[in-house]
Amino acid sequence: MTVEHTMKKRIVEISRRDALKLTGAAGFAGTLAIYPGRRAFASAAKEYTLNVDADRIAIDGISSNAILMGGSVPAPTMRWREGDEVVVYATNRLDVPTSIHWHGLLIEGVMDGAPGFNGYVAIQPGETYTYRFKLRQAGTYWYHSHSAMQEQQGMYGAIVIEPSGREPVRADRDYVVVLSDHTQEDPKRVLSNLKADAGYYNYGKRTLIDFFRDANRDGFNTALKDRLDWGDMRMDPTDLADVTGYTFLINGRGPKDNWTALFNPGERIRFRFINASAMSFFDVRIPGLPMTVFSADGQNVQPVRVDEFRFGVGETYDVIVLPRDDKAFTIFAEPIDRSGYARATLAPREGMEAVIPEQRPRTILSMADMGMAHGGMDHGSMTGMDHGSMAGGAMSGGAMGGMDHSKMGGAPMAGMDHGAMGHGGPAAEGGERRPFGWADASTPPGMKALDYADLKASTPNSDDREPTQEIEVRLTGIMERYMWNLNGRPFGKDEPIRVAYGDRVRLKFVNTTMMAHPMHLHGMFVELENGQTDRKPRKHVVVVPPGKTVSAVLTANEPGDWPFHCHLIYHMEAGMMTRFIVEPKSA
Repeated sequence: MTVEHTMKKRIVEISRRDALKLTGAAGFAGTLAIYPGRRAFASAAKEYTLNVDADRIAIDGISSNAILMGGSVPAPTMRWREGDEVVVYATNRLDVPTSIHWHGLLIEGVMDGAPGFNGYVAIQPGETYTYRFKLRQAGTYWYHSHSAMQEQQGMYGAIVIEPSGREPVRADRDYVVVLSDHTQEDPKRVLSNLKADAGYYNYGKRTLIDFFRDANRDGFNTALKDRLDWGDMRMDPTDLADVTGYTFLINGRGPKDNWTALFNPGERIRFRFINASAMSFFDVRIPGLPMTVFSADGQNVQPVRVDEFRFGVGETYDVIVLPRDDKAFTIFAEPIDRSGYARATLAPREGMEAVIPEQRPRTILSMADMGMAHGGMDHGSMTGMDHGSMAGGAMSGGAMGGMDHSKMGGAPMAGMDHGAMGHGGPAAEGGERRPFGWADASTPPGMKALDYADLKASTPNSDDREPTQEIEVRLTGIMERYMWNLNGRPFGKDEPIRVAYGDRVRLKFVNTTMMAHPMHLHGMFVELENGQTDRKPRKHVVVVPPGKTVSAVLTANEPGDWPFHCHLIYHMEAGMMTRFIVEPKSA
């Protein structure tokens, strides 16, 4: 049963008529525009209309189907200001229901735009829904469909909210960089293929030639033991991404189309990077141009100078670069499975291009990515582990019964040491280092990759209380059947997480799978426990690496019935979601 069907079954009992009364839906259509005096919700309200249409788009000269908001992919960038009251009239011109979720915004639950939660009902064909909310924050965010995997088909766009006061940094130019993955296949067919064969898109499986290379490098017995270990689990160490064959886009343009941002030498350029893909983690760099990260998920952090960063689906990073020379630079983003790349250009003039860097080698997953020691699995310690439910990158919830989760990464984010990327893998032929382990992006020695531990909030957190409760969230699944879930149960058969308004809560993510999961909680921010004390970074997406444990704390100060899910779209659709219910204050 799909998530869409499950939500229809479990939807809060509220009629469409009542929902429209609550949100003030209006029957108006048009292109994205501002109509300052159209309705009198508030004298200062900024009003927009946004049509959702099915159409054809061209990427690198190839035409394909897509879903457009406001007439384009990505949708037009919404530029607002903190404190604004915003009214958006969204008209559904599709022949199926749709929705718009305002990712990362602190707004009333029914306006959050997730069907089946907080009384929100999907926008039916031919109908117009009115979103109305007041902005309580500043920063870089985005908006996208929360229905039927439409996000994969192009239904996403950027949000830029200027602060009511001063910007944290000065910039001469300000650009949005939306990264995404595009497929010619219908998302329903993709999911069907994955359910039929979880390795359907894994084109990088190891071969007999790879075995002999491993044996030549590491010794025959070591190579054989490694193959037997993986075979015993029916897993593949090249299973970094569920879907390959994507075309990777920057602002809707493929590598050949080459989106360009202009600058004058000596200017300070702000890039707002948004990972709006369906399934892809990206390693991002601008060769020859260091970046200073100063915002994560829309929230200001103390500046960190880096050469590259990795980010998961749903995350955003704002950076400043200072190009001093009169030359072009390549903005380069490659997925972690190295199945392609997205590129754009930063240049003084239109038509200029820089050299496209060579792609780095694809890493090989390690036993440490399962929370086990390097060099092979200790089968004697696997008592209680259900081998029959393990395959191709995941385990069932019960499969982890014999594992000591305290050894799975130990301290928060211990397994995501991006700062050490590129320095620890085994040597390959010719003395070159072979990338080894999920976190290894082949970062060259002397170059700095952003690590979660580098993130420090620019101001102290407003609530410094210790958590009064800890909730363990196990990320689980059965890969061979492509079933993903939380705490061993798929959405619709799970028990919601319930907390009281005002509670201080610790979420402990225990990843029992071979896949990394970007976990997104609607409605509020969490504070990542990354070694900081009073300045834990505030995030709306937390990446949990394979086989690791990560924790975050939150103050449950947004009452509602909030979606809590993996932001890999096919994982969510396959059941990796639950309800996070913040009970309102009792009278």
